[in-house]
Amino acid sequence: MATWRINEAKSRFSELIRCAEKAGPQMISRHGVESVVVVSVEEFRSLQAAQPSFKDYLLSGPKLDDFETIRSRDTGRDVDL
Repeated sequence: MATWRINEAKSRFSELIRCAEKAGPQMISRHGVESVVVVSVEEFRSLQAAQPSFKDYLLSGPKLDDFETIRSRDTGRDVDL
């Protein structure tokens, strides 16, 4: 993955977009720290499609059909108010 400094990315934006479409994701750094990634629309959509919906995520968790709890019969203590 190529890394572009932010000033370079701003001045050569069209080239940055072409590189993202042809060569894959392009990293942009600000003050030497990786900040954002530019990706093509096809790659972005494939990443979105790979994520399950929130409902599917919750349903994929462990099954709790046989979940039993043991409740204490202790009634606590008497408190004078």
